[in-house]
Amino acid sequence: MRFCSACGAEVSLRVPPSDDRERHVCGSCETVHYQNPKIVVGCLPVWEDRVLLCRRAIAPRLGFWTLPAGFMENSETTLEGARRETWEEARARTADETLYTLFDLPHISQVYMFFRAQLLGPAFESGPESSEVALFTEAEIPWGELAFPVVSATLEHYFADLRRGEYEFRTRALRPEDWARMRR
Repeated sequence: MRFCSACGAEVSLRVPPSDDRERHVCGSCETVHYQNPKIVVGCLPVWEDRVLLCRRAIAPRLGFWTLPAGFMENSETTLEGARRETWEEARARTADETLYTLFDLPHISQVYMFFRAQLLGPAFESGPESSEVALFTEAEIPWGELAFPVVSATLEHYFADLRRGEYEFRTRALRPEDWARMRR
């Protein structure tokens, strides 16, 4: 960040009074510009014994499979964001959503939240950010073509829970060294 969004003057990195870390601070109007983590929300849409995945039509990870998810927008709840992303990417509607996994990725300042959800029907199609959308059983999941470790982890938890017949909320911090181990 080079310029203040409040007055246009140059900013510098310094520790503001009553703070404990460097922030971008305007030298003119003294506005402190906080940079906070981005929240990614999405769904794990389920129909019978299969889950809905989207093949990405955009970067990053173009051509890889993912759960429908994306950045939360201002003025929406996490669930509203997850439903919106599921509609945008897969033209699918869900119900009975329950927060299922939460991942902290401090190295990229992101938090991922996935809701386990029931598809309202087997109706879906590719949205503008997906080149393909399909339902998969566990045996059909393209494990080596999943876009992100958070997707792999969520799917692994889901299929293990499905076999047990009991679903539990999980949270975990993922660091770069975890990513290589999580790819199948």
